[in-house]
Amino acid sequence: MVDLVRGIRGALHAAADPQRAPAQQAYMKSAMPFLGVGVPQSRRIARAAAKEIKDRETLRGAARVLWAEAAYREERYAAMALLAVRPASDDLSVTLLIEHMVRTGQWWDYTDELAHRLAGLHDGYPTETGTLVRAWAVDDDMWIRRIAILSQLGRRDRVDRDLLGDVIHPNIDDREFFIRKAIGWALREYARVAPDWVRTFADTHALSPLSRREALKHLDPAR
Repeated sequence: MVDLVRGIRGALHAAADPQRAPAQQAYMKSAMPFLGVGVPQSRRIARAAAKEIKDRETLRGAARVLWAEAAYREERYAAMALLAVRPASDDLSVTLLIEHMVRTGQWWDYTDELAHRLAGLHDGYPTETGTLVRAWAVDDDMWIRRIAILSQLGRRDRVDRDLLGDVIHPNIDDREFFIRKAIGWALREYARVAPDWVRTFADTHALSPLSRREALKHLDPAR
C-alpha cells in the first residue's frame, strides 16, 4: 500500500503543470491547491499504478491514505479512481468508504465522481443498494442526498424506475441548486432510453423550473 501511494504521488508530481493549477483551483473554488493535472490524467495515473494489484484492501487502503492525507486535490481524484479498480469496486462494503468521501469532501466534483462508483453496485446488490440510497435520499447532508439521486447515472435501460422516483420524491421541494440540478440530470439521462416515462414524470410532479428544464432538455417539445 505504501508503495502504491508513493508511486501515485510521484507520478502526479511528475505530471504537474504549475501554470494550470491556479485556474483549476479558482474554477473549483477549492481551498486545497492543485498540481495542475487534469482529472482524466489523474485517473489514468491511479489506474496505471494499480494495474498489477489484485488485493482489495491494498487498493482501498491506498485510497484512504491518499484521501485523508491529500495536500493536492488530484490526490483525492486518484483516490476515487482506485475505487473503480477491481477488486476494490465489486464489494458492497466499499459504500462505507464512498460515504466517508462524500461527507468529508463536501463538493460536487467529489460527489458526482463517487456516484459512478455506486452505479455498478446496483447490479450486483440491488436490494442492499436500494435500501441504502433511499436512506441517503432523506439524509441531513445535502451531498449525500445528491449522490443518492445520481447513483444510477449511466445505467441506461438498467435504471430502476421505482428507485429513481423514490430518491427524487423527498427532494422535489428542496431549494438547493445542487439538488435541483441533480434531479434534472438524473431524469435527463434516463430520458435517453425512456423519454415517455420522463415526460410523464415531469408532467405529474411539481418539479422546480431548473429540474424540469434539465429533465426535458433533449426531448422533442412537440411530443
